[in-house]
Amino acid sequence: MGSHVLHVRCRPGTSEPDYRALLALICEISPTLQVLPPSAALVDVAGALRYWDASPYDLAQRIRVRALAHLGIDVRVGAGPNWTIAAMASKGPLPVTLVPATHEHVRAFLDPLPVGMLHGIGPVQAERLTSFGLHTVGLLATTPESTVQRILGGRAGRLLRDRARGIDPRTVTPTALPSSTRERRTFDWDTLDPETVRTALLECAVALGARLRTRQQTAGALTLEVALAGGSTITRTRQLPEPSAHTDDLRTSAYQMFQALHLQRARIRGTTLTADRLAPAGTAGGQISLDRARENRLRAEPVIDRLNARFGPGAVRPASLAWRKAG
Repeated sequence: MGSHVLHVRCRPGTSEPDYRALLALICEISPTLQVLPPSAALVDVAGALRYWDASPYDLAQRIRVRALAHLGIDVRVGAGPNWTIAAMASKGPLPVTLVPATHEHVRAFLDPLPVGMLHGIGPVQAERLTSFGLHTVGLLATTPESTVQRILGGRAGRLLRDRARGIDPRTVTPTALPSSTRERRTFDWDTLDPETVRTALLECAVALGARLRTRQQTAGALTLEVALAGGSTITRTRQLPEPSAHTDDLRTSAYQMFQALHLQRARIRGTTLTADRLAPAGTAGGQISLDRARENRLRAEPVIDRLNARFGPGAVRPASLAWRKAG
């Protein structure tokens, strides 16, 4: 197993709006996000590696740089093979700490640490262990389980000894997702070509739709932000006809908002599409459409999502995007 789990830790005292903005930013990298209030989050990036063509360390750096550049939030990120190791790595002195998933690297990271730094241990438990001479995580890992259980109790002793050995079977479970999520595209140079912008909006709609369906959420509104060459931005928000996670609905609304701006002569630097007013998919109704082509596209979405989950995000995409990527 690779080092696919990231533990993102904010500075103490981070405000709730800043924290929620950070969660939305992290979701742009990977939608598998578990919120750990008030100032941390756990991210599984295994499914995002192929999409971004990046390593876990690269994605950790990307999250940190974006948080600083866009939100002014300084974060510490730990990357490891499981929750425990990633959380301990995020407490390190470096902004980003990667612990490779090999036995040698895990032991080299864990063994010298004071036992009080073990993830999940309490001060009373740490004091009891040190009173028996178990001052480091490495010593705790090599102590017989029965001995640790006599010191800390059966369940707690077994759990903390497993964590000292680098064992943590917990998975990242998406919870308490932010009320909005966004997708951004920037151009290598300022463009006057509306088709280039429409392609970027299509990419955003595809990514947002897949993310919402993965989370089993719907969006009630869509916000389009267009960045112009002079540094100014234009923002428009539109309520969707009905709450939706369908790519087709998001794409149509995005195109309509962009067309209504009449920016034929404006040089455009980038676009951001934000899905707002998110809600659980089970709470949204759906109208029956008489558009057979649209209904076929909607029925195809679960198949596309399964293929992308199996072969990597973007393995199946609209033909126009595939053609542009190949070109």
